[in-house]
Amino acid sequence: MTRSRRLAAIAGASYLFTHVTSVGAVLLYGPLLTDDSWLAAEGGSGAQVLGALLDVVLAAAVVATGATLLALLRRHAPAASAGYALLRTAEAATILVGAAAVLGVVALRGSGADGAGAALALRELYSAAFTVGPGLLVGVHTVLLAVTLGRLRAIPAWIPVLGVAGAVLVTVSNVAVLAGWQADTSTLRGLAAVPIFAWEIALALTLLIRGLRLGAPEQERQTAPASPRASW
Repeated sequence: MTRSRRLAAIAGASYLFTHVTSVGAVLLYGPLLTDDSWLAAEGGSGAQVLGALLDVVLAAAVVATGATLLALLRRHAPAASAGYALLRTAEAATILVGAAAVLGVVALRGSGADGAGAALALRELYSAAFTVGPGLLVGVHTVLLAVTLGRLRAIPAWIPVLGVAGAVLVTVSNVAVLAGWQADTSTLRGLAAVPIFAWEIALALTLLIRGLRLGAPEQERQTAPASPRASW
């Protein structure tokens, strides 16, 4: 296996891993995200702590996708690949903020009226971090990567189109949440995330199965010596 195929496989596996960990974390958080009575009650919070740990692993996988694609694309699209890696790192930072907020909520659970306000504030911090990171930043870096891969013709043309469409939908949905037009947890918000979910799955499988189809960088093609003409 060549270096580029190995990097592509790592990137694809990292993408799939982000989906497993992100969905797992939300499922484990459960009532912490929506039920005020859960915050006031005493009891075990092991599932929520495990969810926060999954978010930490998710952040590492998000950084891995940016780093591997930077290594794959930096000769072909240096500015775009660096921008993508930086945006993925910023997304990972917001995920870690959310995980820390969840651990704070767990620590304050059942602490009475004195801790209830702080617990609610930390839950709102988690929601805000989720909206900014896996919400708005994802829309930006998805457009950047989809347009770059489409321009390079590195993957089938329908995948970048799906990515751009998904990015627009998820961005509009999260702006609606910030503006108060849509609830944090709603069916409409979930549906708006389906196309970008499909984009990442399609990209991940493409990276795993066939890798990126990248020719020589444009600069190298322009500076390559012309083929000598045959002498007769």
